[in-house]
This record gives sequence, structure tokens and C-alpha cells, in this order.
Amino acid sequence: MRVAVTGASGKTGWRVVAEALARGFEVRAIVRPGSVLPAGLEGAEVHRLQLNDSAALQQALRGCDALVIATGARPSIDLLGPLKVDALGVRQQLEACRSVGLKRLVLVSSLCAGRWLHPLNLFGLILVWKRLGEQWLEQSGLEVTIVRPGGLKEAEEDIAAQELRFSGADQQEDGSLPRRLVARVCLDALEVPASAGRIIEITSTVPDVPAPEPPALASWLA
Repeated sequence: MRVAVTGASGKTGWRVVAEALARGFEVRAIVRPGSVLPAGLEGAEVHRLQLNDSAALQQALRGCDALVIATGARPSIDLLGPLKVDALGVRQQLEACRSVGLKRLVLVSSLCAGRWLHPLNLFGLILVWKRLGEQWLEQSGLEVTIVRPGGLKEAEEDIAAQELRFSGADQQEDGSLPRRLVARVCLDALEVPASAGRIIEITSTVPDVPAPEPPALASWLA
């Protein structure tokens, strides 16, 4: 499988790239022109471009089987950043996919997307714009999986002990999980056809008594 990953230099995006390479996928890492790519991603084909450069984006996506959208607005004094990245940026990627005939997408969104009364909306109504980006994908007619993670953690020391909790849309309000697990779930979604057309919320915990068989996306969707 040849997978494109936008936002590939971000904290979640580079993990998606690394996990995809570990699974033997061909990976096109799409980053902004000035981005620094973390070490360990040398196996990826890197494309440096602005998302509003439709010709360059289409060229980067051409021939790919799927796209993982891991772009996301960063804290900034620009309160229009979330609108530009999480809504308009998603639409730009959607239009590029349509232009090249790419039908399979996974979006990294956020728990509580669409909720107005939430502290995160102090940062440019970020959850409102994330939901608009989701809606454009839902209405696209393409095969889309929307992954809504809880709070994102950098630490990975106890990742093997983490137990994922899956739910449908608007079922979880808090919780967190390592970014590495988000990356794995995004790639699992590409390998599980039943995930298309679904919103999947995910958080994780370290249980006192580990389950004999930790929940997997395929078994949760079955």
C-alpha cells in the first residue's frame, strides 16, 4: 500500500509515517517547505509544499492508495489558524484527492469536535472548525474514517500496557492516549474496510488487570 501523510513533520504525523514504514507501506511524507523532518523517517518519499498549492499537492497524492490527514492548527496569535488549517486545509486536501481519484482517507480530528462550549475553543474556535472539516469529508462520497483522539501524550514508556477504548461519535468527553497509539489506529483503519464511513473516538488507560485480549479496532467494529 502506498500511503500519503500530510502534516508528516508534526508530533502525530511523523509517528504515522514511522508506523507506516514499519508495516512495510510505501510512504509519501507531505510537509511544509520549511519543516524539519524528525530522524528515522529516511524511508519516506518527502514532498515539500503548501496545501494551497493544488498542483503540487495533486502531484504528491497521485498514485497513492490512501491519505492520512494529520495536519492541525498550532498555538498561535493568529486566531484564524484553526479555520485555515482544520477546515479550509482539509477541504483543499479533499479537492486534491478528488482530482487524482484517491478515495480512501483517514482524518486525525479531536474528541469533542463540533462542541461550542469547550475551553479549547478559546483558541480560535478550533473544535468548531475541526467539525466543519469533518463534515466536508463526510459529505464527499469518499471512503473516510474520522479518528477523534483524546488528549495527546508524548510519553511512550508504558505504551505496551495501554488499553484502548473505542467509541462512536460524541460518546467520550475526556481522556488521553499516546500519540503513537493514534498513529497505529489510523493505519489499522486503512486495513479494516468496516472503518470507512465511521467516526471513531479513542482514549486509553493502563488497567489494573490487563484484558486477556486487548481491544482491537477490527473486533470493536465487528
